[in-house]
Formats: sequence, C-alpha cells, structure tokens
Amino acid sequence: IYVHKEPDSHFISNHWLSAILVDPSKTGGITPEDIRLSLEKDNIESRPLWKPMHMQPLYKDYPYYGNKVCETLFENGLCLPSGSNLTDEDRQRITSSIHTIFNK
Repeated sequence: IYVHKEPDSHFISNHWLSAILVDPSKTGGITPEDIRLSLEKDNIESRPLWKPMHMQPLYKDYPYYGNKVCETLFENGLCLPSGSNLTDEDRQRITSSIHTIFNK
C-alpha cells in the first residue's frame, strides 16, 4: 500500500483527503475493493477514488486524450476516512482494521 506524502518541506497538507494506492501484485492479491468491503464490516466508510470524467456515462462517447493515469488511480486507489474531526482513536481503529485484512 502506498500512502502519499508531502513532496518536501515547502508543502504542508491540510489532509482533507486521505487516499492510498493498492498494488494487488504486492499485497497477495488484496485489492482496494477487498479493503473497502473489510472496512465496511467494521462500520468504517471508504470509497474508490473519483471515477474519471471520460469513464462516466455522460461523456463515454466523447474523445479522450490521455495515457491511462487516471484509470490506474481509479482502479487502485481508495479514499479513507479523513478530516480534521478524526480523533487519534479513530485513526487507530482504521489502522487496526486495515492491518487485520493483511493478517488473516
């Protein structure tokens, strides 16, 4: 699992969105959807990264110019609970739930 980090000391994130990338070839086949469903069982909401505009029904017939970066992020990304109101206890519960997925 890759967790995005601030690029250097010139940037300070407001952490309004916490997203991870999951590479099933490195996680023993565990996918972002597997993680999402497991978190859901623990009453922890998560969701896929935003679906790219050109993949949405309204725009499916329009030209798209790109190199699959957004599709890759959508397929491998997962938004975790985030926000300024998360407590240390909340963060620990999310972390523990994710660790459980990999320790089965």
